[in-house]
Amino acid sequence: MSFTIIKHPLILDKLTRMRRIETSSKDFRENLNEIGQLMVYEIFRDIPLKELEIETPVKKAVGYTVDIPVVLIPIIRAGLGMTEGIQRLIPTARIAHIGLYRDETTLEPVEYYAKSTKNIDESYVIVVDPMLATGGSAAKAIEIAKKWGAKNIKFVCLVAVPEGVKKLQESHPDVEIYTAALDEKLNDIGFIEPGLGDAGDRIFGTK
Repeated sequence: MSFTIIKHPLILDKLTRMRRIETSSKDFRENLNEIGQLMVYEIFRDIPLKELEIETPVKKAVGYTVDIPVVLIPIIRAGLGMTEGIQRLIPTARIAHIGLYRDETTLEPVEYYAKSTKNIDESYVIVVDPMLATGGSAAKAIEIAKKWGAKNIKFVCLVAVPEGVKKLQESHPDVEIYTAALDEKLNDIGFIEPGLGDAGDRIFGTK
Protein backbone atom coordinates (compact mmCIF):
# COMPACT_ATOMS: atom_id res chain seq x y z
CA MET A 1 0.00 0.00 0.00
CA SER A 2 1.64 3.22 -1.16
CA PHE A 3 0.40 6.64 -0.08
CA THR A 4 2.41 9.75 -0.96
CA ILE A 5 1.88 13.42 -0.13
CA ILE A 6 3.74 15.55 -2.66
CA LYS A 7 4.86 18.57 -0.65
CA HIS A 8 6.37 20.83 -3.28
CA PRO A 9 6.52 24.56 -2.47
CA LEU A 10 4.81 25.54 -5.73
CA ILE A 11 2.03 23.00 -5.14
CA LEU A 12 1.45 24.28 -1.59
CA ASP A 13 1.33 27.87 -2.84
CA LYS A 14 -1.20 27.08 -5.58
CA LEU A 15 -3.31 24.90 -3.28
CA THR A 16 -3.55 27.77 -0.79
CA ARG A 17 -4.81 30.02 -3.58
CA MET A 18 -7.46 27.42 -4.45
CA ARG A 19 -8.66 27.06 -0.86
CA ARG A 20 -9.51 30.77 -0.54
CA ILE A 21 -13.24 31.40 -0.72
CA GLU A 22 -12.75 34.52 -2.87
CA THR A 23 -10.81 32.67 -5.63
CA SER A 24 -12.63 32.88 -8.97
CA SER A 25 -13.49 29.84 -11.10
CA LYS A 26 -10.91 30.94 -13.67
CA ASP A 27 -8.10 31.09 -11.10
CA PHE A 28 -9.30 27.88 -9.45
CA ARG A 29 -9.15 26.01 -12.79
CA GLU A 30 -5.76 27.42 -13.71
CA ASN A 31 -4.18 26.49 -10.39
CA LEU A 32 -5.76 23.03 -10.49
CA ASN A 33 -4.30 22.34 -13.93
CA GLU A 34 -0.89 23.61 -12.85
CA ILE A 35 -0.92 21.43 -9.72
CA GLY A 36 -1.88 18.44 -11.87
CA GLN A 37 1.18 19.07 -14.03
CA LEU A 38 3.50 19.42 -11.05
CA MET A 39 2.19 16.27 -9.39
CA VAL A 40 2.50 14.12 -12.50
CA TYR A 41 6.03 15.44 -13.06
CA GLU A 42 6.94 13.90 -9.69
CA ILE A 43 4.89 10.71 -10.16
CA PHE A 44 6.51 9.94 -13.52
CA ARG A 45 10.02 9.70 -12.07
CA ASP A 46 9.79 5.89 -12.26
CA ILE A 47 8.17 5.53 -15.68
CA PRO A 48 10.18 3.26 -18.01
CA LEU A 49 12.20 4.78 -20.84
CA LYS A 50 13.45 3.38 -24.13
CA GLU A 51 16.80 4.41 -25.56
CA LEU A 52 16.83 5.46 -29.21
CA GLU A 53 19.18 7.01 -31.70
CA ILE A 54 18.29 10.47 -33.02
CA GLU A 55 19.93 13.01 -35.26
CA THR A 56 20.41 16.56 -34.01
CA PRO A 57 21.26 19.47 -36.34
CA VAL A 58 24.91 18.73 -35.49
CA LYS A 59 25.31 14.91 -35.24
CA LYS A 60 23.72 11.65 -34.21
CA ALA A 61 23.00 11.22 -30.50
CA VAL A 62 21.35 8.89 -28.01
CA GLY A 63 17.98 10.00 -26.65
CA TYR A 64 15.10 8.58 -24.65
CA THR A 65 11.36 8.19 -25.02
CA VAL A 66 8.64 7.02 -22.66
CA ASP A 67 8.33 3.28 -23.27
CA ILE A 68 4.74 2.72 -22.15
CA PRO A 69 1.45 4.28 -23.30
CA VAL A 70 -0.32 6.54 -20.80
CA VAL A 71 -4.07 6.67 -20.15
CA LEU A 72 -5.74 9.34 -18.00
CA ILE A 73 -9.12 8.55 -16.45
CA PRO A 74 -10.87 11.59 -14.99
CA ILE A 75 -13.84 10.87 -12.75
CA ILE A 76 -16.54 13.11 -14.21
CA ARG A 77 -17.11 15.87 -13.53
CA ALA A 78 -14.46 17.36 -11.24
CA GLY A 79 -11.70 15.09 -12.56
CA LEU A 80 -11.99 16.85 -15.92
CA GLY A 81 -10.42 19.88 -14.26
CA MET A 82 -7.09 18.06 -13.88
CA THR A 83 -6.75 16.48 -17.32
CA GLU A 84 -5.80 19.52 -19.39
CA GLY A 85 -2.75 20.33 -17.29
CA ILE A 86 -1.56 16.72 -17.24
CA GLN A 87 -2.08 16.35 -20.97
CA ARG A 88 0.02 19.44 -21.62
CA LEU A 89 2.90 17.56 -20.01
CA ILE A 90 2.04 14.24 -21.71
CA PRO A 91 0.40 15.19 -25.03
CA THR A 92 0.38 11.57 -26.25
CA ALA A 93 -1.78 10.42 -23.31
CA ARG A 94 -5.16 8.96 -24.22
CA ILE A 95 -8.19 9.86 -22.12
CA ALA A 96 -10.85 7.46 -20.92
CA HIS A 97 -13.86 8.74 -18.93
CA ILE A 98 -15.87 7.45 -15.98
CA GLY A 99 -19.03 9.23 -14.82
CA LEU A 100 -20.43 8.46 -11.36
CA TYR A 101 -23.20 9.87 -9.20
CA ARG A 102 -24.18 9.07 -5.61
CA ASP A 103 -27.45 7.22 -5.07
CA GLU A 104 -29.49 9.29 -2.58
CA THR A 105 -30.82 6.21 -0.82
CA THR A 106 -27.81 3.92 -0.60
CA LEU A 107 -25.17 6.71 -0.81
CA GLU A 108 -23.19 4.36 -3.07
CA PRO A 109 -21.60 5.54 -6.35
CA VAL A 110 -23.53 4.58 -9.49
CA GLU A 111 -21.98 4.46 -12.95
CA TYR A 112 -23.75 6.51 -15.61
CA TYR A 113 -21.01 6.77 -18.23
CA ALA A 114 -17.83 4.82 -18.98
CA LYS A 115 -15.66 4.92 -22.10
CA SER A 116 -12.32 3.13 -22.24
CA THR A 117 -9.38 3.45 -24.65
CA LYS A 118 -7.51 0.83 -26.62
CA ASN A 119 -4.64 -1.14 -25.03
CA ILE A 120 -5.48 0.02 -21.51
CA ASP A 121 -4.12 -3.29 -20.22
CA GLU A 122 -0.65 -2.31 -21.48
CA SER A 123 -0.82 1.29 -20.25
CA TYR A 124 0.30 3.37 -17.31
CA VAL A 125 -3.11 4.42 -15.98
CA ILE A 126 -3.76 7.53 -13.90
CA VAL A 127 -7.21 7.97 -12.34
CA VAL A 128 -7.75 11.60 -11.34
CA ASP A 129 -10.25 13.38 -9.08
CA PRO A 130 -9.45 16.53 -7.09
CA MET A 131 -10.99 15.20 -3.84
CA LEU A 132 -10.64 11.87 -2.05
CA ALA A 133 -13.45 12.17 0.50
CA THR A 134 -15.37 8.99 1.37
CA GLY A 135 -13.32 7.06 -1.18
CA GLY A 136 -16.42 5.48 -2.72
CA SER A 137 -16.17 7.09 -6.14
CA ALA A 138 -12.43 6.49 -6.41
CA ALA A 139 -12.82 2.82 -5.46
CA LYS A 140 -15.66 2.36 -7.96
CA ALA A 141 -13.76 4.08 -10.79
CA ILE A 142 -10.71 1.89 -10.20
CA GLU A 143 -12.94 -1.19 -10.12
CA ILE A 144 -14.29 -0.21 -13.56
CA ALA A 145 -10.76 0.44 -14.89
CA LYS A 146 -9.67 -3.01 -13.70
CA LYS A 147 -12.66 -4.59 -15.48
CA TRP A 148 -11.34 -2.92 -18.66
CA GLY A 149 -8.03 -4.70 -18.05
CA ALA A 150 -5.99 -1.91 -16.43
CA LYS A 151 -3.21 -3.24 -14.21
CA ASN A 152 -0.71 -0.45 -13.58
CA ILE A 153 -2.97 2.11 -11.87
CA LYS A 154 -2.21 5.21 -9.82
CA PHE A 155 -4.81 7.47 -8.19
CA VAL A 156 -4.04 11.19 -8.11
CA CYS A 157 -6.00 13.77 -6.12
CA LEU A 158 -5.49 17.24 -4.74
CA VAL A 159 -6.90 16.84 -1.23
CA ALA A 160 -7.58 13.65 0.73
CA VAL A 161 -8.83 12.73 4.20
CA PRO A 162 -7.90 9.65 6.28
CA GLU A 163 -11.36 8.08 5.77
CA GLY A 164 -11.00 8.15 1.98
CA VAL A 165 -7.42 6.92 2.01
CA LYS A 166 -8.41 3.99 4.25
CA LYS A 167 -11.35 3.05 2.02
CA LEU A 168 -9.25 3.13 -1.14
CA GLN A 169 -6.37 1.19 0.39
CA GLU A 170 -8.75 -1.50 1.63
CA SER A 171 -10.54 -1.73 -1.73
CA HIS A 172 -7.44 -1.58 -3.95
CA PRO A 173 -4.23 -2.22 -1.99
CA ASP A 174 -2.26 -2.49 -5.25
CA VAL A 175 -3.03 1.09 -6.31
CA GLU A 176 -0.60 3.88 -5.40
CA ILE A 177 -2.28 7.02 -4.03
CA TYR A 178 -0.82 10.50 -4.52
CA THR A 179 -2.19 13.70 -3.01
CA ALA A 180 -1.07 17.28 -2.46
CA ALA A 181 -2.59 17.47 1.05
CA LEU A 182 -4.07 15.25 3.74
CA ASP A 183 -6.81 17.25 5.45
CA GLU A 184 -8.40 16.68 8.87
CA LYS A 185 -11.69 14.86 8.30
CA LEU A 186 -15.11 14.70 6.67
CA ASN A 187 -17.82 16.83 8.26
CA ASP A 188 -21.43 15.73 8.88
CA ILE A 189 -22.51 16.44 5.30
CA GLY A 190 -19.55 14.72 3.67
CA PHE A 191 -17.38 17.75 2.90
CA ILE A 192 -13.64 17.71 3.53
CA GLU A 193 -12.48 20.02 6.33
CA PRO A 194 -10.83 22.45 5.82
CA GLY A 195 -10.99 21.39 2.17
CA LEU A 196 -11.79 23.78 -0.64
CA GLY A 197 -15.53 23.35 -1.07
CA ASP A 198 -17.23 21.53 -3.94
CA ALA A 199 -14.47 21.17 -6.53
CA GLY A 200 -16.88 20.62 -9.43
CA ASP A 201 -18.89 23.75 -8.65
CA ARG A 202 -15.75 25.83 -8.23
CA ILE A 203 -14.20 24.54 -11.47
CA PHE A 204 -17.27 25.14 -13.60
CA GLY A 205 -18.81 28.10 -11.74
CA THR A 206 -22.10 26.33 -11.17
CA LYS A 207 -22.75 27.91 -7.75
